[in-house]
Amino acid sequence: MERGVRDVSELPKAHLHLHFTGSMRPTTLLELADKYGVRLPDALTGGEPPKLRATDERGWFRFQRLYDAARACLRAPEDIQRLVREAAEEDLRDGSGWLEIQVDPTSYAPRLGGLSPALEIILDAVDTASRETGLGMRVLVAANRMRHPLDARTLARLAVRYADRGIVGFGLSNDERRGMARDFDRAFAIAREGGLLSVPHGGELTGPDSVRDCLDDLRAARIGHGVRAAEDPDLVRRLAARGVTCEVCPASNVALGVYEKPEDVPLRQLYEAGVPMALGADDPLLFGARLAAQYEIARRHHGFGDAELAELARQSIRASAAPDDVREKLLAGVDAWLAD
Repeated sequence: MERGVRDVSELPKAHLHLHFTGSMRPTTLLELADKYGVRLPDALTGGEPPKLRATDERGWFRFQRLYDAARACLRAPEDIQRLVREAAEEDLRDGSGWLEIQVDPTSYAPRLGGLSPALEIILDAVDTASRETGLGMRVLVAANRMRHPLDARTLARLAVRYADRGIVGFGLSNDERRGMARDFDRAFAIAREGGLLSVPHGGELTGPDSVRDCLDDLRAARIGHGVRAAEDPDLVRRLAARGVTCEVCPASNVALGVYEKPEDVPLRQLYEAGVPMALGADDPLLFGARLAAQYEIARRHHGFGDAELAELARQSIRASAAPDDVREKLLAGVDAWLAD
């Protein structure tokens, strides 16, 4: 088959960077807002993704305000169940065979009976959606850089306690310009000692130093985003040598103003340097592009042929926490897609 004609939505892949509220369908958000009488900002009701430029403080505040408004519409267990089920359906439509969805249960605790009950509701929803749809699903618990590091330790202990219920990793999200990675080193040590992957965000709104800090202070197994590492050749070589996967979200990078155009995202540079990547959608509710669209960006704007897209899919699968049998099945599916 000719280069670049295979359907990327049929390419088996793993989705390793998807935030909980940000995975919501826009139509679901509108229905839940109507259900609870929540007045949404106009940017969330126009049918088109809002224009977000989060590289300055004002832009990031606006992004967070929209995210918080959407999260305020998730108030009951059935809302959580709906969100997770629909996220699974969307991922399956895009060729995903494994999803690791990221959540800070602190944000949902006030409306769901507390921190532990909120996490249990989320884990039950993930387990049910996985069984009913056939999509392999697990959870990454993420601490918030804007909160005190002691809160992160509490979350890490909670995540470890529920590791046998489907939690596979511990992350750190929100504005990298606030909260040094080393302030959260103890929380990540607790998570690692409990068998969880270290998956902090870094190298998105700030430069290579953020990625380096995630490696040195948090012993990251994967980096959420990580694209700004491309500005430091030594760091790129280090990521490649250690096989640390960057969860790259091209549409998000452009929407938030990290890069001006899709072709500016350093996908080709990182790929050719041997840095493993797992393409992710980040927050499709706000950015308007789900998983398969990220592979289309690699194809259209970076010249990735089908063999290279297949290798990107393999990299996402290898970097996942999926059991060996699931990995083998997905990797075989990648080979079959390429051979078709």
